[in-house]
Amino acid sequence: MFLIPFNKPSITGKEWAYIQDASKEGRLAADGKYTRKCQLFLEKMYGFKKTFLTHSCTHALEMAALLMDLHPGDEVILPSYTYVSTANAFVLRGCKLVFADSRSDYPGIDAGNLADLITDKTKVIVAVHYGGMACDMERLLAISQNHHLYLLEDAAAGIDGYYVYKNQAKRPIGTFGHFATFSFHETKNISCGEGGMLVINDTKFIEKANLVWNRGTNKKDFALGKANKYEWVSIGSAFAPSEINAAWLWAQLEQIEAIQASREKIWHWHKANLPILLEKFELEWMTVPKHAGNNFHLYYGLAKNLKHREQVLNFLKQKKILAVFHYQSLHSSPYYLTQNSKKLDLLQAKKYSEQLIRFPLFNNLDTNKLKRLLLN
Repeated sequence: MFLIPFNKPSITGKEWAYIQDASKEGRLAADGKYTRKCQLFLEKMYGFKKTFLTHSCTHALEMAALLMDLHPGDEVILPSYTYVSTANAFVLRGCKLVFADSRSDYPGIDAGNLADLITDKTKVIVAVHYGGMACDMERLLAISQNHHLYLLEDAAAGIDGYYVYKNQAKRPIGTFGHFATFSFHETKNISCGEGGMLVINDTKFIEKANLVWNRGTNKKDFALGKANKYEWVSIGSAFAPSEINAAWLWAQLEQIEAIQASREKIWHWHKANLPILLEKFELEWMTVPKHAGNNFHLYYGLAKNLKHREQVLNFLKQKKILAVFHYQSLHSSPYYLTQNSKKLDLLQAKKYSEQLIRFPLFNNLDTNKLKRLLLN
């Protein structure tokens, strides 16, 4: 039993009321009032061209891969240090994964070495905004445009995250790529238990996206009277979530500013106190790149090596505090190695896989209690 869990989903107080309201509307299936409220809110707040709520960020990634009409043998460049969903979406289309290393200063993709990975078969670059911190988007955007490649932002943890230009102007994560994906999993800043969103910034894909989102049918046009038959016209799947999920999500989105303010306060508490409270372990503490606006999704430290990390995690466990490590690099995963005989040497990805420690961070975390446990 942990006295400080790693995560605890936030509840604003209106979630159940909105679910009951959705029930009274007589529609709990997909694409009802609350789905549209959430999508419109996010489009207006962040300037997304078009959004589609999905069951998960995994589904959003799979939907994006379908929209790009990828074929077996097409190559996709993505960071090795990412969640498996980033890779699975393209493996399901028969694509070849080309793994890139992370940066030395934070786990985002190293844009400086991408040019060497591009071939005549490359179709997509995936920018994973690790922990909600923006990748070097100006550089990635230039590379994708110069080589006529799709740019997909995997912003699973990136809601309310920003890219910061040298003149300090900010641009929301998810507005750079042809597509972007977000997660509303219970571990994210804004959540509905399980949920996600696909963002489409290239408007030529919106019509096709409506078909793919609706199991490959022309349901949207039929409902609007633009088609006289409801029929199968495209490949697709059941990507759209129920109104129950959307209603819960709407209660969260209404309070996004309060939730973010709470997380910001706790993040800064971690920054000021954890290095002192855990001084004996001599961890290297996270930094936020100058080009990334912090959305306060996570706080991490780096141990010296794998054995050292286990010592830190065990110490915290004894204090009844649950801290965790994060991704295991995909280029060294059992599945990838069974499919590829060539071993890759990605030093930074290996470093983060073996050394990174994530500390509890959720919007009602009791920092006084955390401090007492660490001092006890």
